[in-house]
Amino acid sequence: MDNNKEMDEKFEKALKTSDRTEGFDEKDIADNKWMCVLAYLGILVLIPIFTRKESKVTRFHCNQGLVLAIVEIIVFTVLSILTAIPVIRWIAYIVEAVLSAAFLGLVIYEIVNIFQGQVKALPVIDKFKILK
Repeated sequence: MDNNKEMDEKFEKALKTSDRTEGFDEKDIADNKWMCVLAYLGILVLIPIFTRKESKVTRFHCNQGLVLAIVEIIVFTVLSILTAIPVIRWIAYIVEAVLSAAFLGLVIYEIVNIFQGQVKALPVIDKFKILK
């Protein structure tokens, strides 16, 4: 029973998103909302990376968007390979559908936060830094 409680606490800790809003300038957040949204739209992340180098909030969201995109590419590449195996094809399709919904949910969550003027880190993904 203690193992389940410990696992639940670790799971909750891993999924907890930290609010980083106070670490960023309010004007920077307000002025760059649309650029921050682009950071979560696949290849469009390149636009804010190259046009808003001076914006800390944009760099934060670009880093998260890049890490999320890389994770998606890896996950869906592995799942594509698994769909070639007849025995587990349907399981891979189901996992792919669930993960697609989860990734879309994360993107929507971040876009809502951006338009509310909040800067929140995505669970797990926040630990990886590509951009400085």
